[in-house]
Amino acid sequence: MRSHWLDASPAISTSGSEGPYEWHDVVVAGAGLTGLTTAVLLARAGKDVAVLEARSVGALATGNTTGKVSLLQGSVLSRIREHQSDDLLRAYVEANQEGQAWLLRHLDEHDVPYQRRDAYTLAFSDDGVATLRAELAAAQAAGLDVDWAEPTDLPLDVAGAIRLADQAQINPIDVLQVLAEELLDRNGLIVEGVRVTGLGPRQQEYLTVETSAGEVHTYHLVLATGVPVLDRGGHFATLSAHRSYAATYRLPAGLAPPHGMHLSIDAPDRTLRSAPTADGEELLLVGGNDHRVGRPDSHAAAVDDLDAWVQQHYPGARRTHKWSAQDYRSIHQIPLVGALPHSEERILSATGYAKWGMTNAVAAALAITAQIHDHTPRWAETLNAHTTSAADVATGIKDNVLVGAQLATGWASAELTSLPHEAPAEGEGVVGQRHGRPLGVSTVDGTTCAVSAVCPHMGGILRWNDAERSWDCPLHASRFAPETHPPGGSGAA
Repeated sequence: MRSHWLDASPAISTSGSEGPYEWHDVVVAGAGLTGLTTAVLLARAGKDVAVLEARSVGALATGNTTGKVSLLQGSVLSRIREHQSDDLLRAYVEANQEGQAWLLRHLDEHDVPYQRRDAYTLAFSDDGVATLRAELAAAQAAGLDVDWAEPTDLPLDVAGAIRLADQAQINPIDVLQVLAEELLDRNGLIVEGVRVTGLGPRQQEYLTVETSAGEVHTYHLVLATGVPVLDRGGHFATLSAHRSYAATYRLPAGLAPPHGMHLSIDAPDRTLRSAPTADGEELLLVGGNDHRVGRPDSHAAAVDDLDAWVQQHYPGARRTHKWSAQDYRSIHQIPLVGALPHSEERILSATGYAKWGMTNAVAAALAITAQIHDHTPRWAETLNAHTTSAADVATGIKDNVLVGAQLATGWASAELTSLPHEAPAEGEGVVGQRHGRPLGVSTVDGTTCAVSAVCPHMGGILRWNDAERSWDCPLHASRFAPETHPPGGSGAA
């Protein structure tokens, strides 16, 4: 499942086999939008920066986003208002405005094309309209010029819609390319295939970062990895991991993608935009079917459902690409950005973008860079000063009750189910017990593998993801390939 962006774009420039060296002023783990923006900002300030990426640049959230650079974000603002003060709501919006402005200015300076578009949030039901009204009130309280305006270029029956004009849509890989080029021009390093695995003994003046390529010493470590891979702040207990799906489609003559960017507020969610290609064609991009990682019975069914929905509304559309992305939402409803506890402000992280990473990632990079330089923006100070509200506590309790239920039912099912003697069919995986041990058995590309079905993070029983052919943990979203190499999540170091 490779995204349209990753498939259509040339390979991003890196440092090749060079580095990492024994010493760097700052080490950044993760080469997505957060990591590369942070690295560029620090390199501009004269820092020696090394970005370490376990896979390849943009391989995870950034390369699999829908690429909307928008301050109209579904029901995000009203959820924040339910949990936090209006001052904090305005700080969140200001952070996103700063992130949006920086990103688009950077693209303008490097002649990278993008499209200005109005953003719409849609409702298909009376309940959805009520949510729209709450979102409109929250947006206006935060100073955004949001209004009621139904789109006219959608083949959908819409009960109501709100609009924010003059937002933007991008190809996220184009962004990473120009960031990588600038970082290399400023003598920074981007090293692929190197994973941060831990920390060595603490020294008074520096950190020793353990990696798959050896030890690296640094003043600061920035964890830009979705969920912090060295989670000393216990973020995993305050985050819920969500997976959603997207696909691009070539439309038949007489049909065209919408001009604006659209997102439905009802379940199942749908997001729509156009996706220009290098030869001037415009594809339809549709996403949706959000779910908690590891929870559905069939991930492939979520992709099939998108196809069926597109055929219903755009008959004759032909899918060109399909992919999925994983992101995290905090119980506080705002991103968690800044120094990890007990790190003396030497280890910083960013997570919890709730699928709005194009603005939040850049805002996080601006905040982290400022914190390293001891001049935190006022909006970042306000966001960092948030307290845990009653609504936060209720959300946290609900989430952790569900985690406990998944733990119990997963073990019960594994212990009561014996593995069949026959190998699973191609692309399928099963969990059961053999000799008293929970095992996961899958068949991928003709090879059958049997691995432990117990997640090393907190002991959850893994579930098979039939769309991406991975083992996913329903507790805190660790993910493992059939041969157990961890592709992402809490358990991936």
